[in-house]
Amino acid sequence: MSDAISALLNVLDLEPLEVNLFRGRSPQTGWPRVFGGQVIGQALVAASRTVEGIAAHSMHAYFVLPGDPKVPIVYEVERTRDGRSFTTRSVKAIQHGRPIFIMIVSFHNDEDGLDNQMPMPDVPAPETLPGEDAVLRDILPTLPEQVQRYYKRERPIELRPVDYGHYLGRKPADGRFNVWIRTTAPLPDDIAIHQCALAYASDMTLLDTALVPLGRTLFEKDFMGASLDHALWLHRPFRADEWLLYSQDSPNLHGSRGLSRGLIFRRDGTLVATVAQEGLVRLRRSEP
Repeated sequence: MSDAISALLNVLDLEPLEVNLFRGRSPQTGWPRVFGGQVIGQALVAASRTVEGIAAHSMHAYFVLPGDPKVPIVYEVERTRDGRSFTTRSVKAIQHGRPIFIMIVSFHNDEDGLDNQMPMPDVPAPETLPGEDAVLRDILPTLPEQVQRYYKRERPIELRPVDYGHYLGRKPADGRFNVWIRTTAPLPDDIAIHQCALAYASDMTLLDTALVPLGRTLFEKDFMGASLDHALWLHRPFRADEWLLYSQDSPNLHGSRGLSRGLIFRRDGTLVATVAQEGLVRLRRSEP
């Protein structure tokens, strides 16, 4: 198991403090605030620890305050509802005595019924795209410094964009950003772990998608960005350690708020999840 995956599993392995109360810690990477996907994943872990024999199907969250990576995060779970078909949990993440994040998670006993889904975009398979070695050798030197720093460090989630042109200022014809994702090492055979890993990964690249139609990126020094809310619906079974296509677009950017959406497919075309997020995309003020 890679060090990055071991670190991710440690991050998702919350410490039980009391009934409905858990403590999570942040990796000490030097970032000034906690990665939003980490809080989403840890909150889902906390909620999942209070149910048995039932899987999450949707979660809706708000980022209230930036997280401090230097101190633990306490997760308080409220058992809002335990029904025959649906179970609901409310999760509050607390630091320094104040809520920094709130999320509602719904769990559902899977039922038989009608079936329909949008088709997966026709994109190259991940094996045909540049791998990590090729990216580091041939593509990375052409990308902005901030992008280079991200791709050079060991990560628990491998990202393989279908087209790196977004980072070079090119606008895709269809306004979409397609990227293959998977964990960088196998995960345990536990549905909850795969759901939490995908929840963690679903926050990656999504906010930046709000700038794709403009040929801009949050890696530019002109912008500051932060996730405001996040919604994730889980439709069908999947493994987060197998390639998944994360197909993203942005229908609106206005008032310094960008709305981004994503469909996540197994490589056989099965739609496994839908994501939506509104985030702050603010132009930095010029110094007088």
